[in-house]
Amino acid sequence: MCATCGCNSDNPAMITNVNELTVSHEHHHNHNHDHFVKEKTVIDLERDVLEKNNRLAERLRGFFEAKNIFVINLVSSPGSGKTTLLEKTLAALKNEIPCAVIEGDQQTSFDAERIHALGIPVTQINTGKGCHLDAEMIHNAVKGMNLADNSILFIENVGNLVCPAMFDLGESARVVIMSVTEGDDKPAKYPDMFHSSNLCLINKTDLLPYVNFNLARCKDFLQRVTHSIDCIEVSATRGDGIDLWSQWLMQRKNSFDYAEAHISHSH
Repeated sequence: MCATCGCNSDNPAMITNVNELTVSHEHHHNHNHDHFVKEKTVIDLERDVLEKNNRLAERLRGFFEAKNIFVINLVSSPGSGKTTLLEKTLAALKNEIPCAVIEGDQQTSFDAERIHALGIPVTQINTGKGCHLDAEMIHNAVKGMNLADNSILFIENVGNLVCPAMFDLGESARVVIMSVTEGDDKPAKYPDMFHSSNLCLINKTDLLPYVNFNLARCKDFLQRVTHSIDCIEVSATRGDGIDLWSQWLMQRKNSFDYAEAHISHSH
């Protein structure tokens, strides 16, 4: 079991370039799986794993800076509508700016195939029993992609509101998606994820008349967790809010300061 998050890493991550149908295998946890370690050892091990991840994330950030690639880490619980939202987003942006996608799931390439059908370059990462993407997986995936300069790279993380909050992927911004079918108390229950995100997209708002979800209560919880997070209401199926979300993306990309990002993540 992985000491940083408890996910089982017996199965290595499998990276598939859906466009070229090539597969590579990597094991991203280089440590012993000892169930009888002392607490102090576990703390040190967690620090070592995260420090290694953060160093590689900084290298990735430097690569993205050199090519002026704006990287979005999309995080959410399972079933929030990430992929549908991503499809609508790509449709809105693909004539405006080059885009590419890295898809993260424990198994299958279903989501990557949906993105590939749009004509967007996409690579699938299957984590096996792992519950998050890490910087090494992204590094290995990027090596097999021909990313365009001055573009946007979307990373759709594994559906999980806990472990992905810990792992910097070299992203320019982190966007958390929650749906009205999940309950309005998600920010209070999973504060680390919402605190570490730059934007919260509240999805499936077309279902508000049919579910017990209080928008005002949800936004109040968001503000209690962090005052710096933006919030946009969207419906991926109807297309509501996609224009606002696309505008946020382009404005953020155009004003993004890579130097500030290096400083903020180093602390």
